[in-house]
Amino acid sequence: MKDKKIQLFAKRVLFTLLATFTISNAQMIDALALTVNDEPITINDINEKMSETNLRKADAVSLLIDEILYNQELDKQGISVDIFEVNNYLEKIAASNGMDLYTFKSILRQKNKNFEEFEAQTKKELLKRKLADKLVRGNITIATEEDLKIYYENNQNMFTTAAIIDVTQYASKNKRALIAISQNPMAIFQEVVKKDFILEQDKLNPQLKFLLNDTKNGSFTPVFTADRNFVMFYVKNKSGVTTLKFDEVKDKIFTTLMNEREQKFLKEYFEKLKLTADIKVIR
Repeated sequence: MKDKKIQLFAKRVLFTLLATFTISNAQMIDALALTVNDEPITINDINEKMSETNLRKADAVSLLIDEILYNQELDKQGISVDIFEVNNYLEKIAASNGMDLYTFKSILRQKNKNFEEFEAQTKKELLKRKLADKLVRGNITIATEEDLKIYYENNQNMFTTAAIIDVTQYASKNKRALIAISQNPMAIFQEVVKKDFILEQDKLNPQLKFLLNDTKNGSFTPVFTADRNFVMFYVKNKSGVTTLKFDEVKDKIFTTLMNEREQKFLKEYFEKLKLTADIKVIR
């Protein structure tokens, strides 16, 4: 009887110790690690960021600080983006590729498994663009015609296009069969019709031109719909490659150069912001 009482007492003590350890451990995980302008970063935040990015602890902490400073700057500048702005941005991209928004979204859904994630990423890009416009305005040098020509001469490989595209077309009512072939080209499905084509780029519709130009040699395009079938292309080779004229790409070059200058300015801006931020290390 006495032994049973001792065993029961020991179990209660062990249970109490385990419960105390669990509570203590949970409190430690949620414990405050540091604050950035009074905004907290917990140990759990750091662990999650390390797991998400595979970064070392010091780098994960640095990234979390950067994210907080960035979001604080958005609030300070009163910058936000709504769904209408996201759709308007996507409409402009679609129009520049000769498509309406519905068709463009359809292609994006085929290229991105989670379209909501793409929209969220687009929203982040718009927030970044708005902040850059506000902070950078008047603080960077505008690229001149000479700057554009120098960039064009040094990077002509970026401005090439193929006149002829050698492809294999796969068509089927069964979308899964096409996806399986894209993962294993040796797979054979009776319901898949396979044909070889030589396509002339200047005769392609904007949607197909967009897909093929975005697909490298030896790769499959995403699956899309055409003539009540699911279709994809395997790009075997692109030939008749020509370099676009300077006047055709100078607007694109201007955007590229200005983006590079903006990024440099913003990097320096946030580095200064980090130096002056009130960062307190708790543990």
